[in-house]
Amino acid sequence: MTDTPFKSGLDGVAQSVKAAGERGLPPVHLWNPPHCGEIDIRIRKDGVWFHEGTPIGREALVRLFSSVLRLDPDGYHLVTPVEKMKITVEDAPFIAVRVDREGEDLVFQTNVGDTVTAGADNPIRVTIDAETGEPRPYVHVRRGLEALIARSVFYELAETAVEEDGVWGVRSGGAFFPIAAPGKGPA
Repeated sequence: MTDTPFKSGLDGVAQSVKAAGERGLPPVHLWNPPHCGEIDIRIRKDGVWFHEGTPIGREALVRLFSSVLRLDPDGYHLVTPVEKMKITVEDAPFIAVRVDREGEDLVFQTNVGDTVTAGADNPIRVTIDAETGEPRPYVHVRRGLEALIARSVFYELAETAVEEDGVWGVRSGGAFFPIAAPGKGPA
């Protein structure tokens, strides 16, 4: 059996991920390949992925690349067993586009196909945008990667918010997550 040499760059990322097969997410947290520089991939605030200034129109390709995305102390990288390339992420790499209540849990769907249940391991957090004063809600998805909760999804959360000790928030996975400043109601 001969090893297939991996290509570098964008083709190499795609080849490496496809080689991993359909076994779930690749173990990017275990890979320590050499840093190969930057690749011109940018994830815009609205979750659209670009390569060399052009939107990546193939949803399957975006999902493929999202599966090898890793957040390191120096930023976001696409990581394969043989190389690591830095990319630009304007806000969060993913967008939470749907939320469903399943019993006591809030289950989010992302724009790249991840399903995540909010709880202690996947907290919800809300920051306030310094420029607009609007809330910017996030949910942890995996290994330090977050999804910005879409505005319509956040409105759904706000409709189900409860007040506990003067703070409005939501419950999921046995945890309480504030979604409004103390003393203020939800959006």
